[in-house]
Amino acid sequence: MDEVEHDVTKARQKKIKVGSFRINPDGTQERRKVPLAQSEAFLTDLLDKVCERMNHYKLEEDPVTKGRTFKRFAPRKGEKIYKEFKKFYFYSDAYRPLKFACETIIEEYEDEILSLITREAGHLADRLCSEKSDLCEISPNHTEL
Repeated sequence: MDEVEHDVTKARQKKIKVGSFRINPDGTQERRKVPLAQSEAFLTDLLDKVCERMNHYKLEEDPVTKGRTFKRFAPRKGEKIYKEFKKFYFYSDAYRPLKFACETIIEEYEDEILSLITREAGHLADRLCSEKSDLCEISPNHTEL
């Protein structure tokens, strides 16, 4: 959900024209600008592709609690180091369970995720956990998603 929220936040700054391509009797078209983040095409594309980025995460173990979580190690597109990072190829089977979990969550909760995004809800992972699903244990910070 961190990946989805990052992309949606960036897209909220951009607007696109939407509306009918029909011409009214007075010769005008009904078109308006809406945030890209509320575009059905953008959101569908985002949810289709977001799980491909799970190889940007690695499994880490907390030395004290021995709890294991996936943490992002790769820079995001647009960050200064991104161009240098893309020159290297990283591959590990460690992210496969994360990618599978991502695909499962997207498939099962797509409508709920879209609903949260269109309501411009913040903290998507927390909202998905607390309002829309039973995916996470009750905790103040849902890092599982």
